[in-house]
Amino acid sequence: MTEPNTPAAPADITYHQADDLPLVRAFAQRHAENLGLGPDQVMSLVIAVSELVTNTLQHTSGGGRVRIWTDNGRVICDVIDHGPMRAFGRPMPAPDADRGRGLAIVERLCGPVDAIAGEEGTIVRLRFEAGPRSAPG
Repeated sequence: MTEPNTPAAPADITYHQADDLPLVRAFAQRHAENLGLGPDQVMSLVIAVSELVTNTLQHTSGGGRVRIWTDNGRVICDVIDHGPMRAFGRPMPAPDADRGRGLAIVERLCGPVDAIAGEEGTIVRLRFEAGPRSAPG
């Protein structure tokens, strides 16, 4: 079943292993450009998706999905996996920390980020206003 507020046919790609990451990045870039994001926004979306997919591959099993679409002038991107809900609103870890920057980076690139418990698993939803502006932040 489709999640609430998700169109019936967004573009999507599944991933299962680290070798899929370049394909997911290219997918995110192509669709972000085609849906009208400016260059800075495209780069922010690609980095955010890469961080979230990497997080999935390091901390869960079974891979996940990325889907992207436009709605009322916004480009919306979901990264879906079967991991636990993520805590957002976290501070950036100390410079000498070995891990833990990925989700903090995502928030700084994308502004508000939502974590949603859905039928498909945990959904991390990113939103960008379409246009040539820089990403929120």
